[in-house]
Amino acid sequence: MSDQNIEVRPSNKSGYVTSLNGDLLEIPNGWSLLPPGDAALSRRIKKDGPTWTVKEPKGRKMFSKGIWAPAERIEFLRNILIKERQDPSYQKKLDAGRAKRERDQEAYKNEFCHAIIAYLNFHPDVEDLATDMATRITEHAIPVGSGTVARTKTIPIEQRAEAATIAWMRHQTTAYDHMHISREKGKRREVRKTLAKRSKHLLEGYRNGQADLMNCPLYAVLQT
Repeated sequence: MSDQNIEVRPSNKSGYVTSLNGDLLEIPNGWSLLPPGDAALSRRIKKDGPTWTVKEPKGRKMFSKGIWAPAERIEFLRNILIKERQDPSYQKKLDAGRAKRERDQEAYKNEFCHAIIAYLNFHPDVEDLATDMATRITEHAIPVGSGTVARTKTIPIEQRAEAATIAWMRHQTTAYDHMHISREKGKRREVRKTLAKRSKHLLEGYRNGQADLMNCPLYAVLQT
């Protein structure tokens, strides 16, 4: 497997990693571990291949532990990157890329906020609350790296807006964060489904203008 780009797991045995199938793999002679942190160098190392990317699962997330690759190739590509970074044009390119990402992020932020307002579709009497609520949800869900449904591109933005709204309401207007939920398979999903129904029912009152604001947990949150 030393001629392939594969993903592996850490091993307690020195000089080895573990394959996704659980087999011990001896790290090839002449290879060294490139620590995580330099995304540009990591991309080049992977592109040039072969590499063993070490990832460790913790809960529902995966954490990078570095990349095993031939030491000479790591050093060669690192030196090339150092020279490129010393060129003034490299910094200009970085600045241009950063500016574009910021523009794209701001554009998506506005688009997502409007999608939430459209999903809420509040009655004209309380439409100002929809704007406030959409702004809060967007600020929570939209940051890059947040890991929320707002960052996925696998579903339409309308579905993202609905999912983000229901998730925000689950944490803001229900006792979900303090519930004791058994570890029984599917139980947490069942609880979320029940709370989602309650949230959607609550939203209907705001859409038809019949929400009991003085006794509504959502209205209480929006007043803070």
